[in-house]
Amino acid sequence: MSDPTPSGAGITGISRRAFIAGTGSLLGAAALAGRAPAARAAVASTPIAGGAHVPVLVIGTGYGGSVAALRLAEAGVDVHMVEMGMAWDTPGSDGKIFCNTLQPDRRSYWLRTRTKAPLNYFLGFPIDRDIPRHTGVLDAEEFAGITVYQGRGVGGGSLVNGGMAVTPKRENFAGILPSVDANEMYDVYYPRANAGLGAGLVDPAWFDSTACYQYGRVGRKQAQRSGFPFVFVPDVYDWDYMKQEAAGTVPRSALAGEILYGNNYGKKSLQKTYLARAAATGRVTVSALHKVTSVAPAPGGGYAVVIDQIDTGGNVTATKTVTADRVFFAAGSVGTSKLLVRLKATGALPALNDEVGKGWGDNGNVMCGRANHLWDPTGSLQSSIPCCGIDNWAAGGAFAEVAPLPTGIETFASFYLSITKNPNRAAFSWDAATGTVVLNWQTAWKQPSIAMAKTIFDRINATEGTIYRTDLFGVYKIWGDHLTYHPLGGAVLNKATDNYGRLTAYPGLYVIDASLIPGNTTVNPFVTITALAERNIEKIIATDL
Repeated sequence: MSDPTPSGAGITGISRRAFIAGTGSLLGAAALAGRAPAARAAVASTPIAGGAHVPVLVIGTGYGGSVAALRLAEAGVDVHMVEMGMAWDTPGSDGKIFCNTLQPDRRSYWLRTRTKAPLNYFLGFPIDRDIPRHTGVLDAEEFAGITVYQGRGVGGGSLVNGGMAVTPKRENFAGILPSVDANEMYDVYYPRANAGLGAGLVDPAWFDSTACYQYGRVGRKQAQRSGFPFVFVPDVYDWDYMKQEAAGTVPRSALAGEILYGNNYGKKSLQKTYLARAAATGRVTVSALHKVTSVAPAPGGGYAVVIDQIDTGGNVTATKTVTADRVFFAAGSVGTSKLLVRLKATGALPALNDEVGKGWGDNGNVMCGRANHLWDPTGSLQSSIPCCGIDNWAAGGAFAEVAPLPTGIETFASFYLSITKNPNRAAFSWDAATGTVVLNWQTAWKQPSIAMAKTIFDRINATEGTIYRTDLFGVYKIWGDHLTYHPLGGAVLNKATDNYGRLTAYPGLYVIDASLIPGNTTVNPFVTITALAERNIEKIIATDL
């Protein structure tokens, strides 16, 4: 393993060329979001044995899967979780679980030999770099027309996102999940999810005074001068820890730009919340570096599940078949959708309905940067944890996260990840010729997102007399319209499943993740994914077990 720069290191003393080469992952991190222990797996990794029988198998360890595992275990059910990625419980040669964002090493990307930073240019220079192939923490999965960023490891997307824990406005909820009772969600399940995730707001007084949120204060000033509502947004970072980072009394984490390739200290990932509580029940085990390839009815009842065990190079080292009474699909929007489409097309689960694979969307994600005047510096020290946004959803169909550019130098740039009301939906389908699942997304489908984001930034530029940055996504390219951090849909609730995620043609099979949500949540989605999982698993436990 290469020896990354320690998390607290800056860029003083390195050449401009070395800086530009080394900022690939750091700039990618901008779009997302007493001493604390380094992140560690909350559930011991115990590889499942071939021929085993389990009451419940959960495919995936992200938000939906972690909720299901905890609540089932609390109800007295033994649960085994299968995770394609690593456990992330062993430090590297630098003493850190996750690699530094200035120096991406093999821990950074999932089975790639070159980084693929979401923001892949800086000052007009390409900044991706070669890395050893390894089962790293971030997957940049490429489909026609779009790259989908996903977390890989025990904890799923919680390992790599910016942690913005946003509950949608109640008036928008009917457009997100029309078959779900909004009163139940806002009275019971959203509060339960926020409590379980440990969501909390930044201290506004500290925000106003700390150097690391100067970029946020510039974003607030400019939004308000253009007449837009500016909002603080909850996050799952330990805000007390961040204050200690700023004071220099603990190792830096958010203030070292750590986010896109994992956060070593302050972020409350699922390993520290739902999965830690699941481990405490004594009823949950997990197999890391295990990938489910088939689920089919077993002759004696339940389901036969075929699982490939892989090594850190992605090579299959063993293939196992186990039996489960019940199976929960929680591999994320892309993982669950791809698996179900393949199982239907290849005859393993032929009775799945024709809605499987449909209703997929990108949560309207689009990115851009603006070049500020010299009298509006955004700060050389920027927290990698976003905590505020600009709300123009009602008037223009866009909510913009004021995002960091934690380069370690002053850039005079404001950077944004927008979530927009993009109506376009794609579908996964089986390509028999290649034996793969494909997605029919088209890059042109991002145009509504760009138009909606412009309702915010064209006005701010006009008010401030500023322009868009054109050096962040290519040469003379303004919009980051090539990706999503927020994949949603593909097994839509009350269409591909019943209204609680049951795959009704196959009793005992359930979907409990982001694939249930049809393409958009109006905000960062993981609180809604968690709350919906809380709702669904409560019903399933009460009626099916």
